[in-house]
Amino acid sequence: NVMPFARYVEPGRVALVAEGPLKGKLVSIVDVIDQTRALVDGPGSGVARQKIRINQLHLTKFRLSYPFTAPTRVVRKAWTEAKLNEKWAESQWAQKLANKEKRAQMTDYDRFKLTSARVKRNRARTAVFKSLKTKAARSGAFGKRNIPKSAAKKPRTKKAPAAKPAK
Repeated sequence: NVMPFARYVEPGRVALVAEGPLKGKLVSIVDVIDQTRALVDGPGSGVARQKIRINQLHLTKFRLSYPFTAPTRVVRKAWTEAKLNEKWAESQWAQKLANKEKRAQMTDYDRFKLTSARVKRNRARTAVFKSLKTKAARSGAFGKRNIPKSAAKKPRTKKAPAAKPAK
């Protein structure tokens, strides 16, 4: 079962500019010039009407409804009525781009804090998992034999202190 393409290069289709000076801006296709170029306009994102190569665009799921080769004021009206900027900001695609940007802006200290937070989270998760695992083993779940309580060790949550070197 092969799904056909759902996003076409068509007037009204909203696209994200993938490269060039407008990278990351939203535009709406106003007209298809030929098989490699389109006339785009982005009144809601500050992009003036201009031609752009189609392979510089990533088509989105959004589509505005306006007449063929509509002037900028008509495109702007359709853009605001559709609340396109709000819808885009809520989309997973926009959130992923924002997170990517945030990650790129991280300092060395931010990366260190993130790593130590992950370590803490993983230690807590492991401790809970091990306690559940021993509980399940004691009760005979998953076809294991019953383990007496004395044999079960408490899960470690911290690293053991390093042994002091002999003098």
